[in-house]
Amino acid sequence: MKDHLYGLLLTFGIALIIQGVFTNYFGSAGQPYRLPEEFGGAFNLGFMFLPKYRAWVIVASVIVCFGTWYVIERTKLGSYLRAATENPSLVQAFGINVPRMVTLTYGFGVGLAALAGVMAAPIYQVNPLMGANQIIVVFAVVVIGGMGSILGAILTGFGLGVIEGLTKVFYPEASNTVIFVIMVIVLLIKPAGLFGKEK
Repeated sequence: MKDHLYGLLLTFGIALIIQGVFTNYFGSAGQPYRLPEEFGGAFNLGFMFLPKYRAWVIVASVIVCFGTWYVIERTKLGSYLRAATENPSLVQAFGINVPRMVTLTYGFGVGLAALAGVMAAPIYQVNPLMGANQIIVVFAVVVIGGMGSILGAILTGFGLGVIEGLTKVFYPEASNTVIFVIMVIVLLIKPAGLFGKEK
């Protein structure tokens, strides 16, 4: 668990450095990213209007998230990867190229981050700071869900998204802090996270 936490913090630190470099060279002003014409308009849900593009983002996110979970938790490749994180030497002894597999996994993770950035661009505009707030929220989601639990992170992410959205409607002043209040409460009750395993 500590290794996962240190890795997350290191990633966050590197992201802030890269963000600072790009801000220094390109400035922090955002550039609009045009919404595809096919996703213009909104759905009338009776109690609210849901923009078609945001509905598409929700559906795409669900498919990608649970597809990733299935590959890691329910396939032979995923079992190799999970075993490699626990005991790489043993997995290497079975003839599996662990460094290559880990490299490809990191590459897949970068691809997912790029996909998230593209989907968020029409909503938040494109600028060097667009990922900063998201990284902080992602950190909270991973901690609340439980380190090492992919399903926990997915369910927690969607759940906190709903909670944050409702908070913006009924008590906007607390919308920026509600996630971190929940994180503190969860860690006080269950330090390993909602879906994490105590060691």
